[in-house]
Amino acid sequence: MRYVIGIGSNMGDSVSIVRRAIYEIEAMFDVDVDERSSLYRTRPMGGPEQDDYINAVVVMHCDRDPDCVLAGLQEIEYEFGRVRDVRWGPRTLDLDIIAVDDMISVDPDLTLPHPRAHERAFVLVPWHEIDPEATLPNHGPIENLIDRLTHDAEDGSRIPSASSVVVVTAGDQAPGTSP
Repeated sequence: MRYVIGIGSNMGDSVSIVRRAIYEIEAMFDVDVDERSSLYRTRPMGGPEQDDYINAVVVMHCDRDPDCVLAGLQEIEYEFGRVRDVRWGPRTLDLDIIAVDDMISVDPDLTLPHPRAHERAFVLVPWHEIDPEATLPNHGPIENLIDRLTHDAEDGSRIPSASSVVVVTAGDQAPGTSP
């Protein structure tokens, strides 16, 4: 199965945390990440006052079922000190399954695709970077969703525009690898 995973951090050395998280994902599931986006700096959406996030998206192929992958990602978050006290609050590490193949699920424990992915430039822009032809099930081509976010932001909506997502490091590499 093809997994699209969103990664974010805004506590501690977020750049290092996101890089190490990619390594931990590979180790946890015994896979090599197929594609990894650059790292992006983004403003937080909602919640209390907090620092900007560092975000990335990775694509991996894994034979494990989505519930198993979710449990593994939550274990990695826990190992990085993730605490779920405040909704949309700051976090050392946030790992979200954005999509699994073309799977659609309304399970409250794991809704697929991620129920707010189509509204999140910090997911769509990095995903589009590594897969410009990507489509989000039930929502259409990623490119169109990014265009809609930009248009909505210009009309004064609260959705952040795609231009608010800034590249921190291009062609990011996992720790211990060379470009």
